[in-house]
Amino acid sequence: MRFLLKILTFGLLPFLTLVIGVNVGVRFSQELLYGTPSLEQQFGTGAVVTNPEEEVDLAIMWEVWNLLLKRYISPEELKTTPMVYGAITGLVEAIGDPHTLFMTPQQNKEFRDALQGELQGIGAELMVQGGKITVVAPLKGSPAERASLLPNDIIVAVDGESVEGLSLYETVHRIRGRKGTAVELGILRENASSLLTISIVRDDIKVPSIEYKLKETSAGNIGHLTINQFGDNTVSDITQTLEDAKKSSIDGLILDVRFNGGGYLDGAVALSSLFLKKGKVVSVQGRGTASSDHYVSGRPLLPDAPLVILINQATASAAEIVAGALQDHERAIIVGIKSFGKGTVQEVIDVSGGGALRVTTAHWLTPNGRNLGKEGVTPDIEVDITQEDINADKDPQLEKALEWFLENE
Repeated sequence: MRFLLKILTFGLLPFLTLVIGVNVGVRFSQELLYGTPSLEQQFGTGAVVTNPEEEVDLAIMWEVWNLLLKRYISPEELKTTPMVYGAITGLVEAIGDPHTLFMTPQQNKEFRDALQGELQGIGAELMVQGGKITVVAPLKGSPAERASLLPNDIIVAVDGESVEGLSLYETVHRIRGRKGTAVELGILRENASSLLTISIVRDDIKVPSIEYKLKETSAGNIGHLTINQFGDNTVSDITQTLEDAKKSSIDGLILDVRFNGGGYLDGAVALSSLFLKKGKVVSVQGRGTASSDHYVSGRPLLPDAPLVILINQATASAAEIVAGALQDHERAIIVGIKSFGKGTVQEVIDVSGGGALRVTTAHWLTPNGRNLGKEGVTPDIEVDITQEDINADKDPQLEKALEWFLENE
């Protein structure tokens, strides 16, 4: 499960406060948010589902509840709402799927706010991987990035206290705090000989949905469009940016989805539609034989311009859908390193009291049938970035992309 310390979408779970992304790589479509029928409602279950009430005597839950009320030494400490939320959380976590989870009203609000790009915290995306709280990516320009927090760093302590046994939410709660205050993280880093201690000053975090720069090269004017997440206004912002770029006659485009943890499925389909004249973008495979195919809109903006997509280990969810679709259609060259591999669909369902259930309902398949959760997206041209590159402010992946335009003009 992942958590944007800011948040979003990977299994990814973006939480925007430390901020989730990817979240989390989340199938967070507007249809799901506003009540369009779920996959199960559209296609049926496709399988025989047992009735839990026939297999489990739920009376045991009320038996324990009443015993606590009658026997617990400090009855004044028995708070009904936290107890109910705790019971629901335990029920959901018992499934064993890190992407299926219950969100309290506050967590639900933070999750949705994160997709708007406004957060507070350290600005890092976290997830649970192998039972460890793992950094998916620091957000661009965030306190976490400035403090040199890196992808795949494992957080083992917060302010000197171990986080072993804590959930993602509990860890995030410890990391969060008021703007201007500092939090100290104990970090295990690959190839580091000892535990690292990193101090990060919390701050307001504004994540720009997109960023655009024009690069003048000997191969012509190459646009560099960075997409940080798929939120409410991302596609409209991209469309306006590309329309303006088209008027200035660009000779190629670099679509940069590195460190993009995902977001709206609809956004991924709409973005792919800007570059494809026809064809399937993604298949959503649900329970049993249930499936749904998503095709381009038929209104491409740049159907023929040379296109390179930059990905890395923190590219997930909706961002992987775009990269996988354009790669399968041979519409773009993929440069970087293998993506995260967040290939499951989560439906976010509001429940009574303001909370929400985020439940895995399907898998994502590329147009050629690749399971993104199992395979991720493998680049056509593999280029990594080392710590030495980062320290020297070098970007060999971007350099390779620009080089490709020179070699193929």
